[in-house]
Amino acid sequence: MEIATGLSNEIARYLDLATDEAKLTAVNMANVDTPGYQTVGMDFEGEMRQAIDEVEQGRAPHKVRVTKVDGLIARPDGNNVSIDRESLNLAQAQLKFRAGVALLRDEYQDVLDAIHAK
Repeated sequence: MEIATGLSNEIARYLDLATDEAKLTAVNMANVDTPGYQTVGMDFEGEMRQAIDEVEQGRAPHKVRVTKVDGLIARPDGNNVSIDRESLNLAQAQLKFRAGVALLRDEYQDVLDAIHAK
């Protein structure tokens, strides 16, 4: 038996996107010493808007669009990864994930309360 609501599906997609963001950050950090490596990222808000539309229309999730991040300072070897920037991005992704888990927990508690209501 699957218990899902529109909101729980949207929150689940939010968690997937927060995970994707953390993975991209990890890839960037892992390539900090790779000559010529260019930092990649995603438009979290844009991806979330599209994910909400997909949930509302009953479509399957799309593949996240990953793009090179513009405006970063490149070192002489062509690499533009900033550990400070990536550390901040990782912390933000972790906060997004924790907030999503709390929201999902509350949503499922509301569903359980409705099931057990007399």
